[in-house]
Amino acid sequence: MSMLAPTLPNAGPSRRALALLALVVLIAHTLVLTTVPARFDSERPPSSEATLAFVTRSIPPPKPAEPPPAALPEAAPVPKPARKKPTEDVSDAEPVRVPKPRPADYVPDAPSPADLLAAAAATPETPAASAPEAAPPAIAPAVALPASVLLEYKMTGNSKGMNYFANAELRWQNTGDSYDALMRVSALFLGSRSMASTGQLGPEGLAPTRFSDKSRTEVAAHFEPEKNQISFSANTPTLPWSRGVQDRVSVFMQLGGMLAGNPAAFPTGSTIAIYTVGPRDADTWTFLVEAEEKLALPFGELAAVKLTRQPRREFDQKVEIWYAPSLGYLPVRNRITQSNGDFIDQQLSALSKG
Repeated sequence: MSMLAPTLPNAGPSRRALALLALVVLIAHTLVLTTVPARFDSERPPSSEATLAFVTRSIPPPKPAEPPPAALPEAAPVPKPARKKPTEDVSDAEPVRVPKPRPADYVPDAPSPADLLAAAAATPETPAASAPEAAPPAIAPAVALPASVLLEYKMTGNSKGMNYFANAELRWQNTGDSYDALMRVSALFLGSRSMASTGQLGPEGLAPTRFSDKSRTEVAAHFEPEKNQISFSANTPTLPWSRGVQDRVSVFMQLGGMLAGNPAAFPTGSTIAIYTVGPRDADTWTFLVEAEEKLALPFGELAAVKLTRQPRREFDQKVEIWYAPSLGYLPVRNRITQSNGDFIDQQLSALSKG
């Protein structure tokens, strides 16, 4: 019976074999733990150096900001030399238009004596916008002006070869502290023209406040010493006012008053300069004192001192005035000659109280 029973295998390895296997596994595991880290972390420092150390260092405080260097003063620019313009180049300058003097408001082929008188007394010789050429000399300290009076004149003239005759008058009114002067010329069929001056009287004579020139229309000049100017109604630029200034009517009475106030101050050969204003312009009128003459006038024979304003420029007029000492140096004759030869000649014919 015992020979027929099967032989059974061992139930498991022996304990000795198990112990040997465990030892081999332990050794292999130890080798893996010691060799693998070295392979994969060969660049890593030894453990003694692997610990990161805290390194400290002191940071110095920031230096205070230094002020920026002072800016060097800029050198003044060297001015460029002015470019000289050719002497003949006047394109930048405003041209000064000097109107050709002519008798004012002529009627073609029928010249008016009034127009000729106005032309003689009011022909512009300098542009209205110009200042006085020079300050006029001091007015004579003694000026003797006549009482109110009316002077009547016979007038002859020549214009463009035609002779004519007319009547004229100078009405002078003296109130003691103010004056009115009116000069009027009239001719049959030719109309009339008048020039008037009003103002104050003082130690130096006449001080005009308004001058007017009237024919078909009226133009005027206004004297404004408080504004230091002379203004015009004819849309003309103002001019500076100066002491002793006169207009083209008052100047005739002012000259006579200066001669009457101090005749010895104006001997033959001396000159009298007066800044004289017209309706649109002004100029310095300079008169030469000439010798006394005998005149045969419609009024009668009189001795008279002659004053002459000679032309200075091409179109200036020649003005001659005679003052009679026996009549208080009233203007008894005046003759005005144009540059083309035309003239007017006023001679005293009657005298009466104004």
